[in-house]
Amino acid sequence: MPKIFILNGPNLNLLGQRQPEIYGHETLDDLARLCDAEAARLGLEVDFRQSNHEGALVDMIHEARGAAQGIILNAGAYTHTSIAIFDALNVYDGPVIEVHISNIHKREPFRHHSYIAARADAMIAGCGTQGYALALAHLAQRLNARA
Repeated sequence: MPKIFILNGPNLNLLGQRQPEIYGHETLDDLARLCDAEAARLGLEVDFRQSNHEGALVDMIHEARGAAQGIILNAGAYTHTSIAIFDALNVYDGPVIEVHISNIHKREPFRHHSYIAARADAMIAGCGTQGYALALAHLAQRLNARA
């Protein structure tokens, strides 16, 4: 079964509490359950993680090399600031899907730029937590096309 790393960046541990008018009322645990159910339906295995620390996310991306057939990444605020995460993604050979719960292009101007986008194979933004399910479906389709 193909393994997908789902990596979540800073403040996503506060889903359901932080700005619910933007991010909704679902918690990170709710999101993990949604991803587990969707992955099972698609014949995928997920490794769902979150960190508020840039270096920890870089380490997770390094770990994905040889361990995961794809990465779904919501880098949170690091999307707009982290060249280190971008560089780590560039040494990962599999597909990368960038996900944002909110539509970053309808928000503050500093959120419009994504360092991740230059490496991502696709970006899903503004679909709420359903964006993760869409990313899993897209990865399943890509991986099946390769097989």
